[in-house]
Amino acid sequence: MATKIKLHFGNKVILGTLNESTAAKEFLKRLPCTISAMRYEFDVCGTMDNPLPRIKEELVTGWHNGDISYDGTYFTILFGHEEESAAYGLYSNLGVVDCPLSEMEALHGHYDILIEVAE
Repeated sequence: MATKIKLHFGNKVILGTLNESTAAKEFLKRLPCTISAMRYEFDVCGTMDNPLPRIKEELVTGWHNGDISYDGTYFTILFGHEEESAAYGLYSNLGVVDCPLSEMEALHGHYDILIEVAE
């Protein structure tokens, strides 16, 4: 069963949904957590000190805009360049954001993203 989460970017709260992948289930066990991240050209990305599992059969090439993903080092929320994403390698898909992508695009700068289960 998918799990709803809240991602706090300062005062801005973005809702998301975690899927049933092995990596997403492990991530869920760690919530609440805070990830230090930056807004880049087409994503918000931050390192994770404790890696999530990467199951070969669950890895996907690239992403879809709106994906919440993990590449082995970086927790990322991707909102652009889907059409070029295969060139960036393999990802563990954790879920998706449940907001218009324009809300992600409006974020700028550094965030300590508090991520928690939505109630």
